Amino acid sequence: MRPVTPADATTIAAHRYPDEQDAPERPVYAAWVAGAIRDGLYLGFLLEGGGEVIAGAGVTLLHWGPTRGDPQPWRARVVNVWTHPDHRRAGHARTLVMACLDAVRSRGITRVSLGSSDMARPLYAALGFAASTHEMTRVLRAE
Repeated sequence: MRPVTPADATTIAAHRYPDEQDAPERPVYAAWVAGAIRDGLYLGFLLEGGGEVIAGAGVTLLHWGPTRGDPQPWRARVVNVWTHPDHRRAGHARTLVMACLDAVRSRGITRVSLGSSDMARPLYAALGFAASTHEMTRVLRAE
């Protein structure tokens, strides 16, 4: 396992957008994530086997501001958790997400969130994540 660098941006973008139908999204995300890594706002880890990346996970740091009961202004969001299909169910995602959690904990960040597929929900629950009934989202159209 190794930390990501800006040179890994294309790989990370492929993890975020693994389906070929989403391939046009990759260059924009790769450019963003390379800058976020350089700026220290994206932390991540890749696991290699046989000279290839077989799994990865990252965390985006968000300057959220202090909230009730938590004066620490930073939040983290786990993103881009991906394991090659030939290497699934071997604990790689768990190892990488734990590395991300350790990285944010070492920075004093106490609040971590993520979005989950149904397939990954048991993993995240086992790592202590709980579903929230309070979050809502809305997409605003550009004018």
